[in-house]
Amino acid sequence: MSTRKTLAFSFLDRYSGLVIHTVSSMVIARLLTPSEIGIYSVTMVLLGFIATFRDLGAGQYLVQNKALTEEKMRATWSVQLGLGLFFAVLVLAAALPVARFYGEPQMVEIMLVLALNFAITPFLGYPYAWLIREMRFGSIASLRFLGALAHAITAVSLAWAGFGPVSLAWANALSTVAGLAALWIFVRPDLCWRPIMRGIGDVVSFGGKLTAASLMNTLASGAPELLLGKLQSMAAAGLFSRGQGLVTMFQRLVLDAVNAVALPYFARQSRESRDLGVPFLIAMELITGLGWVFFSGIALMAWPAIRILYGTQWDAAVDPARWLAVACAVAIPAAICSPPLIGIGAINDVLKATLLSMLAALVAVALGAMSGPLLLSQCLIVSGLLSSAFWLYVARKHITFTIGAILRVWGKSLLVALGASAASVAVIFHWGWRPDQLLLSALFSGIGGVLGGLLAAWACGHQLWLEISRFYAARFKPS
Repeated sequence: MSTRKTLAFSFLDRYSGLVIHTVSSMVIARLLTPSEIGIYSVTMVLLGFIATFRDLGAGQYLVQNKALTEEKMRATWSVQLGLGLFFAVLVLAAALPVARFYGEPQMVEIMLVLALNFAITPFLGYPYAWLIREMRFGSIASLRFLGALAHAITAVSLAWAGFGPVSLAWANALSTVAGLAALWIFVRPDLCWRPIMRGIGDVVSFGGKLTAASLMNTLASGAPELLLGKLQSMAAAGLFSRGQGLVTMFQRLVLDAVNAVALPYFARQSRESRDLGVPFLIAMELITGLGWVFFSGIALMAWPAIRILYGTQWDAAVDPARWLAVACAVAIPAAICSPPLIGIGAINDVLKATLLSMLAALVAVALGAMSGPLLLSQCLIVSGLLSSAFWLYVARKHITFTIGAILRVWGKSLLVALGASAASVAVIFHWGWRPDQLLLSALFSGIGGVLGGLLAAWACGHQLWLEISRFYAARFKPS
């Protein structure tokens, strides 16, 4: 299957999942309070640290391994199964102490349900890693779609019935169960399931470094809600979480889809000793073009977006969301560098860049959390800039590109973002920063943004326009 087809399946997977997630989030935001969302968010952030160790990077080890054997596959499965069961027990043991620390009894039930999810996730994670290595993104898209559907139905149904924040925990668990059921009904992978002790050291040696990087990323991304929940209130953590949820739609829309393909793609390029510079610059141009268009739209139109999606009780999340959009925009180059470096096995440099980025983020969070979500989101802009600088410096050691080439890519993407922003700026001049005409302003901004962005992409010859032209020529050229 070609890279473009695998990307198409990956995007289809993320877009369908995002539509389901967005609709369910709109309902849940009206059924649960900011405090209830905050309780669940803080719990998930805490468990995110444990989830980082869930397979010690065994899945990525399977994906990038140049000479995969049955023994290596069995070792991968052994690591995933053992850690899943171990951390399920750990979460059970930690439930009461964590709930007492935060003074929130509801956290106990949430953690009990999520412990179950830890125990069953390895049975899905192992075949998923194999499917990614084989680049079978059509199968992955189908499985993830069914899981997202199960998550949405469970979350909305239980929240509607009054189960509170534990509704979201049950949604996670049943989503995994649905993915497992679909896997064995439709895919039936022929894998090695008998655990083995031999080879575990190789898996842990590679995955341990990758896990350390993931842990640092988890700490940096989770610190805002943890500190806000402790220093401010669960409501403040919930407001920040909702604003962050809006801007991280881009990660689910684009980055997750691209990264799912980028890791096996760059790993294959490395195995075949091909040049990585050109595809890296193409990826940089495409993703910054899409990302800066998206984040400029959120920064300008956060008010109607949050009002339409989540309702009036989340108005206080609007201003933090604007600044978080800027922070995410300047951090996009950092996100692009990670998959190719992991794919070629440059784990030591991945660790260095991740450590520096984490330290910058933690300083920003420590300074901002004492004042609240707004200042915190503004401080994250500085850490995002530093993170991009760290990652690009490391990437140049392994991937051939010049600073001039990167600046030309960014210049074209900036022009596309400015073209897409013109309609939103017109909306603000006409109706103000907080328009009463929510649907009309969002519609005008969205349609105008697409047209303005496409016009700017055509004018500057952006990679986005070139990809659209190729797609049109391939599908609609005269016979």
